[in-house]
Amino acid sequence: MVNMKKINVFPILFLLLTTLAVSADDSKIEKEQNKVRAKSAETLAKLYNAEPKAKNAVESAYGYATFSNFGMKILVAGGGKGQGLAVNNETGADTFMRMIEVQAGLGMGIKKFLVVFVFGNEGAFNDFVNSGWEFGGQTTAAAKYDDEGGALAGAVSVSPGVWVYQMTEDGLALELTMKGTKYMKDDKLNKN
Repeated sequence: MVNMKKINVFPILFLLLTTLAVSADDSKIEKEQNKVRAKSAETLAKLYNAEPKAKNAVESAYGYATFSNFGMKILVAGGGKGQGLAVNNETGADTFMRMIEVQAGLGMGIKKFLVVFVFGNEGAFNDFVNSGWEFGGQTTAAAKYDDEGGALAGAVSVSPGVWVYQMTEDGLALELTMKGTKYMKDDKLNKN
């Protein structure tokens, strides 16, 4: 008679199932990353269509970030959220970002808008990506940087070395509305 040892299959099954679960999670993250990258490319195309000179401004900048945002306001409260991608033009590195927004005041409606940040220097880009940003005010004046001539026409200067284009479904917005908005890294999508 042959002496056969019992093989415990539970540790093997556990390891196999864990590996499959991690692989499925990685696949979901990769799909979401690709979705954000596609939306970023679409946002840039819309910006370049609305303001052709913006292409040179974005491509010659230290870096840029694109966001697709959705917001809702009902009576006295509202909020929004969005996803985005920050790209370092010097290194080609991508950082996935997210946005949250809180609004107070009377109003009602739903808004979808696109935002493109243009960073003129490394410090401004790194501050945005690594520390996140919070806007507490509202800017209504369009501005362009003197040294850039018309390259940043339609953009609003929000701090030294940072310009923002905001677009609605109708094209480039004349008013920049970022009251109560926070931008930060998306830890879930930056895993890979």
